[in-house]
Amino acid sequence: MIIALDAMGGDNAPQSTVEGAVLAAVNSKHKVILVGPEKLISGELLKYHKKYDVTSLDIEIVNATEVIGMDEHPAKAVRQKKDSSLSVAAKLVAEGKADACVTMGNSGAAMAAALFYLKRIDGVLRPAISTSFPTINGSCIISDMGANVDCRPEHLLQFAVMADVFCKKVLEKENPKIGLVSIGEEPTKGNELTLAAFKLLNNGKLNFIGNVEGRDIPRGKADIVICDGFVGNVILKFGEGIAEMMLKLVKKGFKDHPVSWASLPFLWFALSDLKKKVDYSESGGAPLLGINGVCIIGHGRSHAKAVKNAILAGACAAEHDITHEIRDAIAKYGTINAQTETVN
Repeated sequence: MIIALDAMGGDNAPQSTVEGAVLAAVNSKHKVILVGPEKLISGELLKYHKKYDVTSLDIEIVNATEVIGMDEHPAKAVRQKKDSSLSVAAKLVAEGKADACVTMGNSGAAMAAALFYLKRIDGVLRPAISTSFPTINGSCIISDMGANVDCRPEHLLQFAVMADVFCKKVLEKENPKIGLVSIGEEPTKGNELTLAAFKLLNNGKLNFIGNVEGRDIPRGKADIVICDGFVGNVILKFGEGIAEMMLKLVKKGFKDHPVSWASLPFLWFALSDLKKKVDYSESGGAPLLGINGVCIIGHGRSHAKAVKNAILAGACAAEHDITHEIRDAIAKYGTINAQTETVN
């Protein structure tokens, strides 16, 4: 697979992105295209020459003269900066020169670039950022995580269809359980959006288990959690804050009780597993589902490990031909719904 990486995206670029690309190239057979100012990227890449013999790695640099900042207006920046590292990376996928694009940059701009250059899959109303979230028994997918803050019921239905395909094909979960975020388990609880979305999901062919409350998400009640992007983003950021708090409380506990350090050798593996489970860099990034191509959007604070894993996630989604699978599912589900409505 060939992965186009926005080398200038994120708070720690280009240091983290270039190092992440090197790590991905070392640990896989995928080709990485670093997109950004050629001279700057070349200089950064030379730092790893002695350690990894960069000349032997399958890494290419494609020049891009502009950069979209984290605080810029997404659509305006994409329209005005057509030679930005993000736009050029998206164009490489649109032109068939790369199988996926990856960015740690402005998520709104990433969506705008994907829509502008890759377009939506036929029948898809809104693309959705679908993020992995840790649970007590593994992880679940939250969709949407922030691409669409205002949604209609049919948008949530399509988020569920696309996330269902992703879970089955990429994550290899046979029949993922789908829950709708609401303020109570009962079908009669929620706002206008969730009440209407419940009816659509309940009448469909997906493995819909009903409403889930916030506490049900980390408990692992559902494999896929559906909500609008506003709610999804709040859940994700709150979860990140809780994870950081937990780790800091553990460290504080050891500091406040010096004798506890004696037990550290016995707890080391358990603590390491905990840290790994709540570490966003393990998943690397979230796929933007519903566009004609693979686009992975990572955390703005990502370091090299997260970048490497985002590249591998993009390659994995491309290998499973997730775009084709979603296209078929959306077309099929539309037909099923039409038949259901006719019968009813």
